[in-house]
Amino acid sequence: MFHFARVRLYIALVGVLLSFLAWTAQAGDNLGVLGTRPKWKVLEKYQETISHEDFVRLIEGVYCTHGVPPDMITIDEKSARILTNRDSQSFFTLRFAAADTARPVPRLWRPAKSLPAATLEKPLSGLRIALDPGHLGGKWAKMEERWFQVGDGAPVQEGDLVLRVSQMLAPRLKQLGAQVSFVRKDAEPVTLKRPDDFKELARRILIKNGVPQPRQDVLDPTDQEKEKTIRWQSEILFYRYSEIRRRAALVNTKLHPDLVLCLHFNAEGWGDPKNPTLIDHNHLHLLVNGSYLKEELELDDVRFEMVRRLLSRAYDEELPLAETIAGAMAKETQLPAYEYPTANTVTKVGTTGYVYARNLLATRLYRSPVVYCEPYVMNSRDGFARIQAGDYEGTRNINRVERKSIFREYADSVIDGLVEYYREARNERKPQAAAISNRRTKLNGGLEAAAP
Repeated sequence: MFHFARVRLYIALVGVLLSFLAWTAQAGDNLGVLGTRPKWKVLEKYQETISHEDFVRLIEGVYCTHGVPPDMITIDEKSARILTNRDSQSFFTLRFAAADTARPVPRLWRPAKSLPAATLEKPLSGLRIALDPGHLGGKWAKMEERWFQVGDGAPVQEGDLVLRVSQMLAPRLKQLGAQVSFVRKDAEPVTLKRPDDFKELARRILIKNGVPQPRQDVLDPTDQEKEKTIRWQSEILFYRYSEIRRRAALVNTKLHPDLVLCLHFNAEGWGDPKNPTLIDHNHLHLLVNGSYLKEELELDDVRFEMVRRLLSRAYDEELPLAETIAGAMAKETQLPAYEYPTANTVTKVGTTGYVYARNLLATRLYRSPVVYCEPYVMNSRDGFARIQAGDYEGTRNINRVERKSIFREYADSVIDGLVEYYREARNERKPQAAAISNRRTKLNGGLEAAAP
């Protein structure tokens, strides 16, 4: 994922035009972009599967950390009353479980503690892992603005970089006993739709949002008004919404993983795209689902998806997984934790300082635990030099430091984190809090030892 300065500018200009757009599919519906009408009756399966205490813990500490309108979710000792549609003033009532009488949570994914003990050689035996290399590669990278080039150097394309990492991970995960699938297996989109399929919807969106006569094409890639063109909007509908929703359908209806690993590289603003600037900052963070904004919760489908995710208890698996992987990645890469400049959109969770809760489409729609990795700043001097060096065995001197291939380092650290977590959870059954505390101690010790 990129944290472009220009993306922040777009958000300021158009008021998060698409993220918070309610597109009416049918009278009374209040849905997100390309969203579908929520099936609230599905939540009946979760009746009396969660206690009042756990529901409040997750609502206040993870999912609604920025607050929630009291008429949207009302909680008492025995139930939660959840708004299903504001226009019709309809509600769903979730009954809490009484003490020690909670029914089993209905879900297709399996938490680590439910898996049988693993062997030393196969700590991931039987685990179903889906690898989701972020974005698109090849000819699509420029459209997504996940592409840059410095001088005569090789172009940097995030979608291709993470695909390479996933291809390194797959055989090693299989050797450790995991059943591995790919959400994206090549540079091509998963969705069968293309930008031209969304031209009319893009035009209607722009008109709805105050552009009465939108231009058809982007005339200049540096034009700050390009987000008001039909082409730019139709491309976003294609790669940001249609693509992720299609990936979610694949994950939820065909792959049924116990864990999805979303693989990304990071970047910061680089100024003129024709002459990008390399920077000194390099960092690492991981994301889990949560930290919904009040504007997002006004959308019926988003609110439904949040409640379903909360009730599945995905977070209770995601957090210790993300914390363990973060510790392994920090130790391997020696990267500091990223600090979000827009803290009002995220919430730091856990104890390592590397993990944030954030509401992203993929982490919300995938109905299994999701760990979303964001190591390395691609346009940092160090990150760029290592990417240009490509893949290689052993180490090389890069910027006066002996370093592994950036791709192997990424894969090694993810493997280390997975092995540590699943060995611990499946065999030793250590209390989670103690395990995280131990990891933090090791992590802090490692970083302090490496400090100049």
